[in-house]
Amino acid sequence: MDANSGEVISGPDVISRGFVYVKESENLMEEIKQLLRQEIAKFEQKNITDWTTIKALLRDELKAYIHKKTKRDPMILPIIMEV
Repeated sequence: MDANSGEVISGPDVISRGFVYVKESENLMEEIKQLLRQEIAKFEQKNITDWTTIKALLRDELKAYIHKKTKRDPMILPIIMEV
């Protein structure tokens, strides 16, 4: 994300370790990326720039979505890189 504007420069990237086999779950991973893009767009519209708030909201939204799709509760670690 851009440090000044909060605009997304690239991503999001989703990395899974031991939760799902990525090659078998390509559709799920793409759906997760799309969900993250939508949520980030909402933050941009509402001018939410606080990293702690963004991370917490992304984690909650993603946790609910993944639980609905897989009935699992993985550990979610949002990482935002500021440039």
